[in-house]
Amino acid sequence: MRKILISIAFVFLSLQALASKPKEVMIKIATDKGDMVLKLYNETPKHRDNFIKLIKDKKLDGTLFHRVIRDFMIQGGDPDSKNAKPGQSLGMGDLGYTIPAEINPNLIHKKGALAAARNNNPERASSASQFYIVGGKIYNDMQLAYMEQDKGVKILDDHKQIYKTIGGDPFLDGEYTVFGEMVKGLDVLEVISAVKVDRNNRPLEDIRMTASLLKKREIKNLLKETDKNQGEEYKK
Repeated sequence: MRKILISIAFVFLSLQALASKPKEVMIKIATDKGDMVLKLYNETPKHRDNFIKLIKDKKLDGTLFHRVIRDFMIQGGDPDSKNAKPGQSLGMGDLGYTIPAEINPNLIHKKGALAAARNNNPERASSASQFYIVGGKIYNDMQLAYMEQDKGVKILDDHKQIYKTIGGDPFLDGEYTVFGEMVKGLDVLEVISAVKVDRNNRPLEDIRMTASLLKKREIKNLLKETDKNQGEEYKK
């Protein structure tokens, strides 16, 4: 009888652990330049949940990538951009609230990182809807050492390795909330990063987006595809 009770208790605890484990959330941002798939971090729950709500409420649909700077980032989500006239300056629109900062030293501005835009508020609270995806560039040891000296911070060795191989925007670390990363579509990021822009860095050709949540089956298939590609890369 005791063995049965122990077995039942073990099953119950296992089910509890599974129930409390945060789900993997992935989103798709579709544009006429192609689709980008990003994973939202569970380590930044306020930003994750807000972005999910934005997608469900279709707040991002029809907005533009209104600010594009090559080798830096692409920015979108300004609600004012939905009906913006050609050449109109954008980037000041909001939804009337902000998200408390969730700056995590382990979540960095590597290439493909998803981060929240913000104004110069002292709390570093994030815009409710405006976000950016990091393009960035490759840095060498000397550049990273200068950055450490300039900011008065130590960049971890594994982070340095990322910035020296994958690239990104290390000077933004600690300043803005990073709340996700790209898992597919870096080629699309490159295409958007290369478009022609005006003096305000707004693309001359409107790049509109539609955002959606990936379903469990889509996530499962994507992870299988990623594992397969990594395996083929390893064989090379």
